[in-house]
Amino acid sequence: MTKIDDDLASGGAPLAARAPSPHLAALSEKARDYARNARSDNTRRAYESDWRQFAAWLRRQGLDPLPPEPQTVGLYLAACVDSERSRAPLSVSTLERRLAGICWRYRQRGEPLDTSDRHISTVLAGIRRAHGRPPVQKEAIFADELIAMLATLEMDLRGLRDRAILAIGFAGGLRRSEIVGLDCGPDQSEDGTGWIEIFRPARRPESESEEVQGDPKLDVPEDTGEGGLLLTINGKTGWREVEVGRGARPETCPVALLETWMRLGRISQGPLFRPIARKNGGVSPERLTDKHVARLVQKTALAAGIRSDLTEGERRLAFGGHSLRAGLASSAQIEEAHVQKHLGHASAEMTRRYQRKRDRFRVNLTKAAGL
Repeated sequence: MTKIDDDLASGGAPLAARAPSPHLAALSEKARDYARNARSDNTRRAYESDWRQFAAWLRRQGLDPLPPEPQTVGLYLAACVDSERSRAPLSVSTLERRLAGICWRYRQRGEPLDTSDRHISTVLAGIRRAHGRPPVQKEAIFADELIAMLATLEMDLRGLRDRAILAIGFAGGLRRSEIVGLDCGPDQSEDGTGWIEIFRPARRPESESEEVQGDPKLDVPEDTGEGGLLLTINGKTGWREVEVGRGARPETCPVALLETWMRLGRISQGPLFRPIARKNGGVSPERLTDKHVARLVQKTALAAGIRSDLTEGERRLAFGGHSLRAGLASSAQIEEAHVQKHLGHASAEMTRRYQRKRDRFRVNLTKAAGL
């Protein structure tokens, strides 16, 4: 339990002095849990790292972190992009994230930092103008490349799990945290961020009586069409449903690959994707980390020879978890609004950033204006 969590729950005073009853003590514990869940684990870890970097710089300069001084923060921002330092200067996006982490920490202490102060806003505006660059995007992985990546994996339990991860991540257009955050059903774990529901393909009844009575032995819902996978996900923009249809071939169908992993891995409750022990090959009850997805994409992209025109080091940097998400956005030949909804983007502009290949000039304002 951190001091910040205690401050959020008790307003800065000792818990014993403010919550003597067991009921209030239980409420205080719940308040701490909700406070910890206000940010995702990745965001919280990033913000904590940002604060450590800032606090270390303050110590080296002989400065006190309290109270928050906009002028001091402005000096820190300038120091982070100082090209004369031994380390490489930070990118503008990283610098903005660090400022967000510093502001978050000060807010938790009840002493908010005024980022509109000229010592911060003017310095940051100057840094953006001098050092701003277009964001570096991960290479998109297209369907034929994904198939080549799947072929590089073994047919053991680990390979079956990784096949399902790649296929579901691509077809669902999921972030890596959304992939590993899936459970087999709702309310099955405390750290889950979504769950799955598999629909069987519809059967044609052999007789009129069968059509009326149905089949009570089915253990999963029956769809009216070809069936598929429904993902309910709590992502960055809130809850959304993602439909993943069945593919044409079992060896590349995301739903079939997931069903195989669940059957052979004996996964029916709790986290969907889990580590596998190297010694005995057993499946762990724990949840797989999102870093595994990034490493998996990099490893299989290298093994499949994708972007062989780049050096191995460049290729490792070119691919990551977002390569699957960008690949679907770039490959799907449907209306942009459907892609936006599928990816859970708040704006069409964000969706376009993921579309590496698209008809950029389909809407031609030059001709529309009469030229």
